[in-house]
Amino acid sequence: MPRFLLLGTLIFALIWTGLLASNGAFLVLAVPPLLYLGAALLDRPDPPKLRVTRTLSTDRVAQQQPVVVKLVIMNDGPQIEQLIARDLVPNGLEASDGATSVLTTLAPGATVKLEYTLKGLRGVYHFASEEVISSDRLGLFARRGVLPAPGHLLVLPEAVQLRRVDIRPRQTRVYSGLIPARQGGPGVEFFGVRSYQPGDPLRRVNARATARQAETLFVNDFEQERVADVGLILDARQRSNVRVGGGPLFEQAVEATAALADVFLKRGNRVGLVMYSAIVDWTFPGYGKLQRERILRALARAKTYDRRDVQGLDLLPMHLFPARSQIVLISPLQAEDLEMLMQLCAREYQLLVISPDPILFEVESLGSSRDVELAGQLARVERMLLLHKLRQLGVTVIEWQLGTPFYQIAYEALTRRHAPQVRRG
Repeated sequence: MPRFLLLGTLIFALIWTGLLASNGAFLVLAVPPLLYLGAALLDRPDPPKLRVTRTLSTDRVAQQQPVVVKLVIMNDGPQIEQLIARDLVPNGLEASDGATSVLTTLAPGATVKLEYTLKGLRGVYHFASEEVISSDRLGLFARRGVLPAPGHLLVLPEAVQLRRVDIRPRQTRVYSGLIPARQGGPGVEFFGVRSYQPGDPLRRVNARATARQAETLFVNDFEQERVADVGLILDARQRSNVRVGGGPLFEQAVEATAALADVFLKRGNRVGLVMYSAIVDWTFPGYGKLQRERILRALARAKTYDRRDVQGLDLLPMHLFPARSQIVLISPLQAEDLEMLMQLCAREYQLLVISPDPILFEVESLGSSRDVELAGQLARVERMLLLHKLRQLGVTVIEWQLGTPFYQIAYEALTRRHAPQVRRG
């Protein structure tokens, strides 16, 4: 109950009791609160006329990096005897090193400043308003309002620096790069032996092959290295991504996607991104730093969705990726996905699946019990069968135990020295 109503009720009760009991003592007791209420009514504040200006030190920041927020509140009306201003911080951001609220007196034309530091997880955050409460000197009458104070902050996911990720797509582009092109020419990896042609440097002459046939000169041929088209597909279906205990599985997949996009683009490839869920969000393929920024911004707003009529990967917009290019799917995988992945292989896409293990992630969060252990064993058998079928199709499958950092998984499984052999098409 507001304080002025409580005070008014007390005054009324004292006066009514004094009249009913014909006792002047109660009437005398009602005088001080009556005077107090009258003074407050005379000092009742007018509606405040305030303006708020918000400034952020940056509107784009990496995850868990500090951002300084400054607010200036200007009084365009009469004096405010008591003003409480509080900034409404969006969920997902944490304030530190400063205050998000202030209590002050504000004269006409004066200003008051708020400054604090924010940190947060990846996401797109919108600052909408500032809450203000103005009251009289006695604090009985207050006017509450919300002032528009727009602002925008983009927190990008962390892109872990990977040393290298080696892929072997069925088809490369014409530009020189670092991906084996399955064709002889300038390069560093031995590709074969061929007959000498005018212009070949003598240091490439293969002495052993030439010695077998004295009439013909043979030279070593190397495999050309070019850039390629790489399509990243992030599984954003809610049913695929477990969210328990220590946090969502999806966040791990987002960071892995950011790291892969970063390393592929730095090596000169053309990279596109599809975030697949009830809403298919795609970033058209492109090159360089600008494309990296586009992909990180898309990943910053990534969320999981579900739709009953979307079970498998049937709605993937594969027309976005050139034929015979490299597709990288980051997904915990569902049994319904097998059919679509078979179709991708039939269309001669080179498919790499990075699959975070949802079973281990969930079992560790549910605790130890016989029922949990049995359910985990059954789920693991189903998952192993699905992964086995994919490998039989020639798909490179990397099973990611989330206790292992992704950069370590990438080094052990996706470098040329450690990567599994891919069948040549």
